[in-house]
Amino acid sequence: MGDKMNGSVRPQEMCIDNTHPSVTAQSIDELHSLQKKKGIPLSTPRGPASNEQLQSISASLASHVGKAGPNLKGHPDAKGPQEAVRHKPKHVEAPEIHVSDSDLKFAHVWYNLSPPELYELAIKYEKGSFITSSGALATLSGARTGRSPRDKRVVKDDLTAEDLWWGKGSPNIEMDEETFLINRERAVDYLNSLDRIFVNDQFLNWDSQNRLKVRIISARAYHALFMYNMCIRPTPEELEDFGTPDFTIYNGGQFPANRYTHYMTGATSVDLNLKRREMVILGSQYAGEMKKGLFSVMHYLMPHRRILSLHSGCNMGKGGDVSLFFGLSGTGKTTLSTDPNRYLIGDDEHCWSDNGISNVEGGCYAKCVDLSKEKEPDIWNAIKFGTVLENVVFDEHTREVDYSDKSITENTRASYPIEFIPNAKIPCIGPHPKNVILLTCDAFGVLPPVSKLTLAQTMYHFISGYTALVAGTEEGVKEPRATFSACYGAAFIMLHPTRYAAMLAERMKNHGATAWLVNTGWSGGSYGVGQRMKLGYTRKIIDSINDGSLLTANYSETSVFGLHIPDAVEGVPSDILHPENTWSDKKGYTETIEKLAKLFKGNFEKFLNYDVGTLTKEILGAGPQL
Repeated sequence: MGDKMNGSVRPQEMCIDNTHPSVTAQSIDELHSLQKKKGIPLSTPRGPASNEQLQSISASLASHVGKAGPNLKGHPDAKGPQEAVRHKPKHVEAPEIHVSDSDLKFAHVWYNLSPPELYELAIKYEKGSFITSSGALATLSGARTGRSPRDKRVVKDDLTAEDLWWGKGSPNIEMDEETFLINRERAVDYLNSLDRIFVNDQFLNWDSQNRLKVRIISARAYHALFMYNMCIRPTPEELEDFGTPDFTIYNGGQFPANRYTHYMTGATSVDLNLKRREMVILGSQYAGEMKKGLFSVMHYLMPHRRILSLHSGCNMGKGGDVSLFFGLSGTGKTTLSTDPNRYLIGDDEHCWSDNGISNVEGGCYAKCVDLSKEKEPDIWNAIKFGTVLENVVFDEHTREVDYSDKSITENTRASYPIEFIPNAKIPCIGPHPKNVILLTCDAFGVLPPVSKLTLAQTMYHFISGYTALVAGTEEGVKEPRATFSACYGAAFIMLHPTRYAAMLAERMKNHGATAWLVNTGWSGGSYGVGQRMKLGYTRKIIDSINDGSLLTANYSETSVFGLHIPDAVEGVPSDILHPENTWSDKKGYTETIEKLAKLFKGNFEKFLNYDVGTLTKEILGAGPQL
């Protein structure tokens, strides 16, 4: 990756990521018709932005060639006289700019609006916006119902050329600054052409000493409400003193990229410029692009402050003991980290600094497919007024959502403030973690339900980021497929995975944390032969980790992977702790574990060209041995 071939990217070098296809609808009207299903018919707003804030926003929307920012006013429903504000650069070193139609018009700024205000504007101006029976706002994200990692670009310049992870396996696809500025100008021109724009000034990171000020400029109330939920919401006093943002998003997602621009492969482009600290979105209205784009920024900025950024869930016991949960889709990360007997610090993005652990976000972004009150009561109850429901289907009369309906997409989502979870810890910070839990859904059925890891093994499995996908609906697919995602979030990391792994090992060593590999997948055989590990058993294992009882257990070492398995876990049958004991086909077990070991080794080859110091040989030795 990083090679330029007429602006194209070689597909065989793309990282593997869970992407979602475009909707099948052939028109906007058809898409809207999918949203509502037939049923039986039944008989304190925040003030306007100040002139100083408008001046700052106008500066954000100014042309990169020095052209003055647009004429801005506060939102038209605000009381009292309003002064039109226009940013004028002090020094303009650019060719003469002639007045255009856009210079003569005013754009109203809807600044840090409250959820009720955003509800009203979404319903008034955005087709496909409805209030559901629970009070949540149902919206549509257009043709894109998931992230577009193959359309993500990062500017490669003197700041990032030697620092970022480029090449095979990396999520970072290069673009030059000139192309970024072309796309930025395209997004800014689009936003400046609108009669109204939405601006959110918010924070990332609950650690107040290391928080980031972010500004999100968008065209949809849906996007403004989504980011209101997902970022940390400032107090009125903090907003008054917000000043210049540390990072700015220009979301022009309703307007396409020019596919003939260098480095573009289609109408969608999500571009990061770390030197300018800006992000541009074109051709995608999927709100998750903003959330994960900012997470990528944190994955760059925080390690340079000696702070480890992590794609993980996190909870805390009543005694102050903190556990981190890493895992890819389907491993049970959300289910296991959401424990009614423990406080939720966060469900997805965290930072580990000298001060302890902190949530990056102010909200949760939960999957809704097949959601039920019985299985996920906390998420179910969080879907109420203020929550954004993306791409769900509901009854056209009762407005009751059918979470099993995948007519629009399987990637239906709910975005809500973390305060909507009853046992959330506010502020979302905690002491240094005591347990680091790596979750995997091993559909090959050869990894133990739980094993204690050495520091070197922790780094190896953290860098590998393994899980397995079960056989899908394609005809002829009968075997599980291994999936590896470095640091359990390869799509978002910016630096080489071994740099994050070295920081994790350092933090664990300094603060006495213990790592565990927990398999929530199959036992007694591979997928199709064995059985999925019972959730009740996995919960008992997690409880034993959290209460410290597994630290005093007796352990035995396995062959091939060299994992340390406890001889007993309270509430879990001892015979399932050792996978080979559950297989009737012993030869099949040996062949399968050796097959998985080769997959691990093959995946790890792409990391061997990077030296993290004296731990390199230890890390390699911690992998499977054949």
